[in-house]
Amino acid sequence: MTRRLSFAALLAAAGALAAAAGLAGPATAAPGSPQPHPAATTAAEHQRVVDYWTPERMRSAKDASVLVAGGRAGDGRVASGTPTVVPAAQPVAKGKPGGGGETGAVTGAPWTSGGQVVSTTGKVFFSIGSSNYVCSGSAVSSGNESLVLTAGHCVADNGTYVTNFAFVPAYDDGARPYGTWTARSLVTTDQWLNGEDFDYDLAFAVMNTLSGATLTDTVGGQGIGFGLPRGTFVHAFGYPAARPYDGSDLTYCAGTVFDDTYYGSGDLGMTCDMTGGSSGGPWFYEFNGSTGTLNSVNSFGYRGVKDVMWGPYFGAVAQDLYTSVATS
Repeated sequence: MTRRLSFAALLAAAGALAAAAGLAGPATAAPGSPQPHPAATTAAEHQRVVDYWTPERMRSAKDASVLVAGGRAGDGRVASGTPTVVPAAQPVAKGKPGGGGETGAVTGAPWTSGGQVVSTTGKVFFSIGSSNYVCSGSAVSSGNESLVLTAGHCVADNGTYVTNFAFVPAYDDGARPYGTWTARSLVTTDQWLNGEDFDYDLAFAVMNTLSGATLTDTVGGQGIGFGLPRGTFVHAFGYPAARPYDGSDLTYCAGTVFDDTYYGSGDLGMTCDMTGGSSGGPWFYEFNGSTGTLNSVNSFGYRGVKDVMWGPYFGAVAQDLYTSVATS
């Protein structure tokens, strides 16, 4: 994340195949909303993506820090919209509760306290051309029970959407306790897709079902908020893969966020030494040791500004993006 400052019969048969596998067509958005990009929309495509991500490919995937080099700081004018919170969703089979919410600053440490944050946070894998990359992401509470939140640069690069997108919740040193989930569609903000503006570096993936179950019924879903106060105490999670980390374990930071006084973007900053690979990992407002309200994602770091992570403020644009795919 270092940056200076990605005929009728045939159709009927395809539809039947998708339905049998618990798949659906690409999500659709309301007119004027960002249009989701189709991904694995058939059973065959789902299986191809699952098969593609061998343990060897996952281990060798590059962290996505190289993909943000062309991004730019926004002008700082991010509309906050009306404060809104979507509550967390519990999985059908509840896991062990986590520890209590912390108030002390942490600049980067393994998360060992359990809780739903473990099952909802995972690694994101994708391809751009012949190259494979890794980011982080989080399962989000939504009407379709199928959303993953990540960074915009983890779904689109230079105006083109990525391929082979997969999410592995609770990834642990190669283990995939909840399986490999594929996306049926991807969507990011127009500002990131067409301008790589870090003020809007966020995205959602609408996931296929797996073994007949939805994502958040399986792992739970974190709450998400828009237009929330700035300057709050936040917990950030991810799977940093660049040194001194190796991408094997869930890592976290905690601290009070601050506005960008370096280059005047609208992003939030926090003291955190997580590295590339943590891109797209969740930030939580009012985290209780297990669940919280998502209010940003790991996005980028400025060269020359040591150990500060920046993330987009979730305002009106982020809310519109969420609304456009939350029930599709």
